[in-house]
Amino acid sequence: MCELFALSSHLPTTVSFSLQRFAQRGGMNGKTLDGWGLAYYEGRDLRLYREPEPARDSAWLPFIESRQSPSTLVVSHIRQATRGGISLANTQPFVREVGGRMHCFAHNGKLPGIDGMSEFDGGTYAHVGETDSELAACALFARMAVLWRDNSPPAPQMRLAVVEEFAAQMRELGPSNLVYADGELLIAHGHRRIQPDGRIAPPGLWMLQRNCAVDPGSLAEAGVRMSDGIGSQRAVLFASVPLTDEPWRALAEGEVV
Repeated sequence: MCELFALSSHLPTTVSFSLQRFAQRGGMNGKTLDGWGLAYYEGRDLRLYREPEPARDSAWLPFIESRQSPSTLVVSHIRQATRGGISLANTQPFVREVGGRMHCFAHNGKLPGIDGMSEFDGGTYAHVGETDSELAACALFARMAVLWRDNSPPAPQMRLAVVEEFAAQMRELGPSNLVYADGELLIAHGHRRIQPDGRIAPPGLWMLQRNCAVDPGSLAEAGVRMSDGIGSQRAVLFASVPLTDEPWRALAEGEVV
């Protein structure tokens, strides 16, 4: 399965990745890595970096690190292809404009039977690639567009309710861990994933809350480096597996936060 990482912080934070090491932390050591993507928000817009090739030899990652672009909202995805060819169009995160800002979706799991289902009609949001994850993304963008008709932010609870209902329908098809961001909120849903013993079972996503100064080396072993240069921070991190020895909390099966 794919690997997810997302961060929402109070203060802008510089985040850089060694994605090969990050994938190994998630149990993808020796497995084919079929692409990767990083989204860094800047207000209503975002910087999106994606490649359909493994990250190991990518020249993009040193470039991204050299840019030192602080962000309060970051989404990352590493792909292991299960549907659709290895191509840029099939590489997550998927991004579309909704309500005058860029919305971002990343998914870990399989959704057999999603094609043609009315519940997952993307409306004007057409898919570019061939993956079931993009079909789901377009459907969620279409539902969110109803809330953002006048381009002003809907209440957080309204947005959360849309994701909760949507995630419940996804769970009926298959494993459905996801992160969704709109430049202001980060919403995550945990379900099931392939566990080290081969079972497909919960947890599918883990969460860590921090209220402390950023230690740039605390996540280095997991392939992630964070720094804010300020000395104080409040942040929430999501990942497919715990990245440190800190008290990460497993999201309950079907939990949306």
